[in-house]
Amino acid sequence: MPAFLALVAEPLYLLADSAIVGHLGTVPLAGLGVAASVLLTASGLFIFLAYATTSQVARHLGAGDRAAAISVGLDGLWLSLVIGTIAAVGLAGFADPLAAVFGATDAAHTQAVAYLRVAAAGLPGMLATLAATGTLRGLLDTMTPLIASVVGLSANVALNLLFVHGLHWGIAGSAWGTVIAQTAIALALTAVVLRGARAQHVHLRPHPGRILAAARDGIPLVVRTVALRGVLLLSVWAAAHLGDAPLAAHQIVATIWSTLAFAVDALAIAAQAIVGRNLGAGDLAAARAATHTMLRWGVGSGVVLGAAVVAGQGALLALLTPDPAVQGYAGRALLVVAAGQLVAGYVFVADGVLMGAGDFRYLAWAMLASFTAYLPMAAFVRALGVWGEPGQVLVVLWIAFVAFMAVRMATLWWRLRGDAWAITGATTR
Repeated sequence: MPAFLALVAEPLYLLADSAIVGHLGTVPLAGLGVAASVLLTASGLFIFLAYATTSQVARHLGAGDRAAAISVGLDGLWLSLVIGTIAAVGLAGFADPLAAVFGATDAAHTQAVAYLRVAAAGLPGMLATLAATGTLRGLLDTMTPLIASVVGLSANVALNLLFVHGLHWGIAGSAWGTVIAQTAIALALTAVVLRGARAQHVHLRPHPGRILAAARDGIPLVVRTVALRGVLLLSVWAAAHLGDAPLAAHQIVATIWSTLAFAVDALAIAAQAIVGRNLGAGDLAAARAATHTMLRWGVGSGVVLGAAVVAGQGALLALLTPDPAVQGYAGRALLVVAAGQLVAGYVFVADGVLMGAGDFRYLAWAMLASFTAYLPMAAFVRALGVWGEPGQVLVVLWIAFVAFMAVRMATLWWRLRGDAWAITGATTR
């Protein structure tokens, strides 16, 4: 439950940010859609800082070596600071060409660049938060990340309201509020990890060899993330061709999809920590039993969340945008999102199981296969946008995205049928 609440907290605050920017107008909201895609890609490339850390920490914990578990977490923190600094400089310097890739209107492009140049400063904190959170989850501490998320992200909303509507800084004000909140959360969670390291008498200094090994282990997850982000970026690319209102509607629908994904990811995090711990302890039967239980919960959660979207779509759209045209475009696409939750519930949990098992290479190949299947679908939607009605094209785009999720489900189901993923012991190396 703490993992669920922490994960739901972040997308709920992202929804609040979208609402704050959305009330500036359709163009700023469209710009936020482009900027969010670029920023999430930059941070998503390094999501292994959380996923791989959770898996390895949980395995060492299951093997009874808490000090080694925390050492793995410290390696991840050092790596996050190095990568975060490099990524921040790159994103700030190349904000303009990165935003231009999507082909949005000039007005939306200008808004996106203004957001990205400020938001780049938050990348070191964002990545450090991933590493620290992964460490704490692997140690089965999900309450601390929850507290940090609720406090920090509540401050984020307050700062965004102050900067955007109080001081009239526009979309850049939303970026500044996010940067401040991200940095504060990172500092708080890092302090908790450091306190645990001192209690176990673990040295805090960096170990270049271990840090490089952690980076190497993350390569398959980077490949997986690049393929996944490629799918999401292709979706924005297809929607950007439809105009500002359909693009703003796509941003709203994508944000709601992310919110639902984060909710089910609570079970995926449980899968990572519990499966990793059981495999670290050599208990394959317990790992399989937990897998079956959480997969059932994942599918059931998908059904419940899909029904909630259908029941609450009117209120959600009114909250996120006052523009009737954007509401109309988004409303039809949301029905597809609701139906897709049955597939998504299985996919997210199965993905978490294989993450916890450290089966990163298979996850990379499976995502590449799913990305390849999505390419022709995205190209078809882009071509359809030239002559099709924008609202209908947006619906087709989301049908294609659910089809991509169905391909992912097939690849994950196939892997879980056997035992090749279930390697026991403190490490998968």
